[in-house]
Amino acid sequence: MLRESSERLSGNDRFEGFCIDLLNEIAEILKFNFVLIPIKAYGSRNAKTGEWNGMIKELLEDRGDMAVTDLTINFEREDAVDFTMPFMNLGISILYKKPQKMAPSLFSFLSPLSIEVWIYMITAYVGVSIVMYILARFSPYEWQNPHPCDPDPDTLENQFTILNCLWFAIGSLMQQGCDFLPQAVSTRMVAGMWWFFTLIMISSYTANLAAFLTVERMESPIGSAEDLAKQTKIKYGLKEGGTTSVFFRDSIIPTYKHMWDTMNRYKEMGENVFTGSNKEGATRVSKSNGLYAFFMESTTIEYVIERECDLTQVGGLLDSKSYGIALQPGSPYKGALDVAILTLQSRGRFHTLKEKWFRQKRGGGKCKEEAGGSSMASELNLPNVGGVFVVLIGGMGLALVVALGEFVLYCWEISREDEKSLISVLSEELVFVFQCKGSTKPVKKESETAAVDNMYGSDVYNCSGRNPLT
Repeated sequence: MLRESSERLSGNDRFEGFCIDLLNEIAEILKFNFVLIPIKAYGSRNAKTGEWNGMIKELLEDRGDMAVTDLTINFEREDAVDFTMPFMNLGISILYKKPQKMAPSLFSFLSPLSIEVWIYMITAYVGVSIVMYILARFSPYEWQNPHPCDPDPDTLENQFTILNCLWFAIGSLMQQGCDFLPQAVSTRMVAGMWWFFTLIMISSYTANLAAFLTVERMESPIGSAEDLAKQTKIKYGLKEGGTTSVFFRDSIIPTYKHMWDTMNRYKEMGENVFTGSNKEGATRVSKSNGLYAFFMESTTIEYVIERECDLTQVGGLLDSKSYGIALQPGSPYKGALDVAILTLQSRGRFHTLKEKWFRQKRGGGKCKEEAGGSSMASELNLPNVGGVFVVLIGGMGLALVVALGEFVLYCWEISREDEKSLISVLSEELVFVFQCKGSTKPVKKESETAAVDNMYGSDVYNCSGRNPLT
């Protein structure tokens, strides 16, 4: 790349970059001088004429001694020119628009558990309540004296009605307890197992809830080349005439062969998905709003995503290959260059140069800082917990409806017993309710005749109907 300078530069001073530093270090080891000649094309062979272009052509026509760039070693090039041993390993991967942050759901608090687990929990809650109810009715130890001061009661009471069993189970699940507890061994065993179950489930839910509410989650429509091949909404392309296109063109893997045919079909239809350079491909991905993916070498992707924060690498490597320095066929410099590359590798210079030019120079490292800041847990906003307020308001509204139903039913029973109109009883009760003072209320007394009839018609004076377990 051209050096950024306010002065007019000439010769080798015009250029800088990873390969320039690499060439300078090799020249320092082997003690030679060099002159840089910029060539745009890397070098590909025309399938019809068999002629080469770019840097490979310059070497074959003896206009250069070596080609130093991100030149991939492949069979075609190796057959035409010589290569030094590799100085960097890489593979083909996918450059794509960075996944968008998912908008928090109103009911985000339900996300820590799957729908299947929620259904099983509700089923377990109902099932345990029913089992508790049945066992409580079976066990004689759950039938208690409702009046402890009376040593010889006429009836026994079982506090585990079906509604109380449901209340006991939900109180345990909410870690709030209940105002009555089982007395029999069998019901205590059921309660103990239910408490253990709720302990594990609530602990797991609480631990997972923090991650779901505080960590921003990303959503990506594709995760691999196979995902791209299976859909038609997102188009994909590559640099025309490069080694990446050769890989897809000559591949015998059905997925990659299908993708190559698809890219050519788009081109025939007038929607050219091929580009003239990797930079053009990266620009197209950035502007396509997630509707275009670009195949390129992983090292180039790594360089791009350090500077373009809206782009990212998707999936793993489709193949494995390397960069090397191309030489004229039978070049006498190959052995010395191999030794120099091994020397630099043993000194860790390739890693140092990569850190310098990929993550420090020319805007590198900018996206790493942004990623580091966004990975921290964020504060909870209303969209994250809004569903809890909806549930609370809904529960209060339902409770109000039930209370009104209970109130109307109570007034209806009083009107029937006292032979009054329902409207008059409702008005009297409403007046008392809205006075909003006092915590006591007078008891409605039955008439004396009705009380005597009710007393002699009850089970207390009916010996044949007395049942200690009712």
